Amino acid sequence: MQISFPEERNPDSALRGDPKLQRLITRLSLNLERDQLVRQTTGDLQRSLNVDRVFLYYFYRQWKGQVTFEALSDPKFSIFGSTGPDACFNDEYAALYLAGRVRAIEDIETEPIVECHRDFLRDLQVRANLVVPILIPQGLWGLLVAHHCQSTRSWAEADITAMQEGARAIVPSICSTEP
Repeated sequence: MQISFPEERNPDSALRGDPKLQRLITRLSLNLERDQLVRQTTGDLQRSLNVDRVFLYYFYRQWKGQVTFEALSDPKFSIFGSTGPDACFNDEYAALYLAGRVRAIEDIETEPIVECHRDFLRDLQVRANLVVPILIPQGLWGLLVAHHCQSTRSWAEADITAMQEGARAIVPSICSTEP
């Protein structure tokens, strides 16, 4: 009596044979690379700007967003998962950021901003705020934001340039993972 054994299969060859599985693995790999780049970028910016918080605010629907990455000087400053003030961020503000607007606020208490925005920033313990858009070919993908919470801050041109470069640095990885 002879026992037959199934042919030994090479798992790598099975992966190459299934295009759907290969696309899934590629997409997961690209997402992991993007996430690592965003973590690195927000961390580098938080340290180089010496601020309390740098985060990525991602628009998952038209002008509805959420904090998806953050780098902090102290865990007490975490706002991970927070959503923005829906009533405050509207088409008018979106159009400004679509045009490349950079918003640098030295002191939220003295800056002429709408009250709902000021209240929102107060709730986040923010004293100084720097926002740059993350623009992809399809439009405004999100915002890269630096907050200084412990005191006011005069933003230098180098701070603004660093944030803009950070936003531009993550765009290729975002574009490679967008459907």
